[in-house]
Amino acid sequence: MTAPWTYPDFDDHEGVHLFRDAASGLTAVIAIHSTHLGPGAGGTRFWHYADPSDAITDALRLSRGMSFKNAMAGLPMGGGKGVILADSLRTKTPELLAAFGRAVDSLGGRYVTAEDVGMSDADMVAIAKETRHVSGLPVTAGSAGGDPGPTTAKGVYLGVRAAIARGLGKDDPRGVHVAIQGVGSVGGGLARLLAADGAKLTLSDVDGKRARTLAEELGAVAVAANEIMMVEADVLSPCALGAVLDERSIEALQTPIVAGAANNQLATPADADRLHARGILYAPDYVINAGGIINVALEYLGQGDRAEVEARVAKIPERLESIWAESAATGVPAAVVADRMAMRLIGRG
Repeated sequence: MTAPWTYPDFDDHEGVHLFRDAASGLTAVIAIHSTHLGPGAGGTRFWHYADPSDAITDALRLSRGMSFKNAMAGLPMGGGKGVILADSLRTKTPELLAAFGRAVDSLGGRYVTAEDVGMSDADMVAIAKETRHVSGLPVTAGSAGGDPGPTTAKGVYLGVRAAIARGLGKDDPRGVHVAIQGVGSVGGGLARLLAADGAKLTLSDVDGKRARTLAEELGAVAVAANEIMMVEADVLSPCALGAVLDERSIEALQTPIVAGAANNQLATPADADRLHARGILYAPDYVINAGGIINVALEYLGQGDRAEVEARVAKIPERLESIWAESAATGVPAAVVADRMAMRLIGRG
């Protein structure tokens, strides 16, 4: 396997840790990008990769994104990410989760985990038997913490509304056409919030049945997963996996706004320029989707309750507006503006 520091997405990461536990079948990567502001915090992804090296790429990209996300959200946390390489059947056992918990614990608190794609709060409970450096655990009503999905969805919803105001000059989403790619926990939650506002929705998911079922529930339209990026809409909201915005897809976009929950939406740094050149208003992903990490970080830190989480999530539109305002004033793409802000906050600017 190629050394992690030779990967294009290696960005002076403080550590890239590879774990193997043959007895449980665990193969995992934990990447720590920065601990400048605090322990590297970021969820663990459980995913099957046809090429195992792609797991390292994911961990590198996602951990860097978490450094930026936590910094821009004003959290005293650095950036880290865990990736568990699932087999083709996505077999997940108590033994595998326990082994991963021990892997997290071996880092001595430099990495704090929570749930991400393919993981649940029940999985976090299992991991917590082996380490205290875990968040996203079930909590009592009114407390910070628990499943970060709904809080992420709320923050993205507020960000989409801000983008509609900035890009379309409309105060609410009623009648605004939003195309949502991926309707799992976050995308589905976003769809329900927008539907309640009277938005027109087009939905897609790799699980076509899930998209069709939700579309029927909300009075929306479902399209095939390979069609959603080309739908003519007011807003495209990528809420699935990353790297969906590349040279070809950006050229085909038929929307003035891109604002969604997916991490690492830009396939390459050059794609920020491509969006900007087309005049497409872009909501940097790690700013708009920070609701979940705000929720689980406050749980881990023991700082505040559900009301505090909601108050901090409510500031997401303000952060986006500051980025868009600077972008408009300077002509620098919004994604680049956000990156520069984040780099300064983690001491690399």
